[in-house]
Amino acid sequence: MGQVGRLCEALRGAASPADVFDTVGRATLALLGPGLLTINAWHAEAATIERLWSSDPAAYPVGGTKAKGDTPWTRQLLQRGEVFVGEGDEALSAVFDDIALIRELGLRGVVNVPLCHGGRVVGTFNYLADVEGWRAAQVAMLQWLGQLALPGVLGLKDR
Repeated sequence: MGQVGRLCEALRGAASPADVFDTVGRATLALLGPGLLTINAWHAEAATIERLWSSDPAAYPVGGTKAKGDTPWTRQLLQRGEVFVGEGDEALSAVFDDIALIRELGLRGVVNVPLCHGGRVVGTFNYLADVEGWRAAQVAMLQWLGQLALPGVLGLKDR
């Protein structure tokens, strides 16, 4: 059984949102290599992101929240529900206020995947890595993996 088969089998046994996130998180790092993965809920009414899962809870703890103002990144990812691909320090520093920590972790590229339900963004699936550029196949893989995390986001979002 390949990695995808093992992932599907593991998800079949996931009994909680945390199990879903752990399973998808392990698969993401196995398929794409070392990096930082966070899974967030988007609370549009309050314009805040809430971290539900992190592959590095010491640097990015679960439960952390960030207010998101009106920016090109916010409009692209959170309002229009379009994937954001950032490559290089300039792109990352333009959208992330925690750029110093991102640099400290040695991360140089990001793919932010909107998680949508009923035509609205309800969360984000965010993978940062030490890459100079993203291949289309990597972005597509992250979109697919993000969709596998969506049931967990929906299970926690309105608790």
